[in-house]
Amino acid sequence: MKVREFVKKYTMVLALVVVFVFFTVLTGGRLVLAQNISNLLLQNAYVLIMACGMLLCILTGGNVDLSIGSTLCLSAAMAAKLLDLGAAPGAAILAALAVSALIGVWQGWLIGYIHIPPFICTLAGMFLFRGIARVILDSRTISIMNPGYLKLFTSYIRFPGEENQHVVSALIIGLAIGAALTAWSFLSRAAKVKQGYAVPSVKMTVLRTAVFDALIIGYSCKLMGYKGIPVMLLWILAVVLIFAFITGSTVFGRYFYAVGGNEKATKLSGIDPRRVYFWAYFLMSVLAGLSGLLVGARIGSVDGNMGNSYEMDAIASCFIGGASAYGGSGTVPGIMIGAILLGVINQGMSILGLPDQYQYIVKGAVLLAAVVFDVVSNHKTGKS
Repeated sequence: MKVREFVKKYTMVLALVVVFVFFTVLTGGRLVLAQNISNLLLQNAYVLIMACGMLLCILTGGNVDLSIGSTLCLSAAMAAKLLDLGAAPGAAILAALAVSALIGVWQGWLIGYIHIPPFICTLAGMFLFRGIARVILDSRTISIMNPGYLKLFTSYIRFPGEENQHVVSALIIGLAIGAALTAWSFLSRAAKVKQGYAVPSVKMTVLRTAVFDALIIGYSCKLMGYKGIPVMLLWILAVVLIFAFITGSTVFGRYFYAVGGNEKATKLSGIDPRRVYFWAYFLMSVLAGLSGLLVGARIGSVDGNMGNSYEMDAIASCFIGGASAYGGSGTVPGIMIGAILLGVINQGMSILGLPDQYQYIVKGAVLLAAVVFDVVSNHKTGKS
């Protein structure tokens, strides 16, 4: 692979490395403290999860869902209210997810089958669902103190008797995941070679696998120094792996790319675009509802302003991670890199104590640069 092709293919990965090193130096190493590394994941869990759903919306033609911050708030409000009334954690979770699923059905039907423009439909939802959330909360803050509920989302995986600063189980799990990833990489490559597919060279496969293993083990070492592996990581991994499989290895997932690439041709080939739009917005709302449960548990309370501008973080993560502003292209691993890049920028600036206005400036500049790079590098000048 030539240097230019390598740089183009891994631009965001290289950008993430540069930004991470830059803020590590700028913060005097505070960014890589065990607690900050752990918090980087917890504080951006909602972005990592909702970006998976937002990718599906963007793939259909550059469309977005502006209502997910309000859906997140409504889901969290429903769970908090039911817990406050004495409901069991399972009942509160199911009710919250049911509400978000109902929102997904409603918006998916309006956009897919009634042909309401996604921007207008979800903009209306942004106001409507936040208003309903505030009605449920009675315009007050409700604390979440149910231990069973909190354990599902905010606990840590540790062996009995382990201390917060010496959690060996985190390293053991990291080594196991690294070994499994290595085995899967080479078995997958062997299967593709057997079927006659073009594959990267052995040297490139070894290098790529070694880099991923090093990152996993390094991250595990950091978690070992602060409480261990958070349960929230399991929720994130479950969503990311499921949606990576859907978009990369299923016919259903390829429908989203097809609609975004050429909707008319997709329809002529026998695929119903209405169903594709429906499923994109339905799944997006369900993920927003799940994110509401995670954010509510992490913060420990819910108010009517929860989730403000969260939709912008999810949208930015997708575009920064390589999703095309015109639809039809983008991957789950790419948007994860975009989400982590945003998280590193946010946390680095927070550690430095920069005012909010500068954080907005930096995030806006990064987003614009990512979209300009996508348009220029792929010679795009419009929908055509």
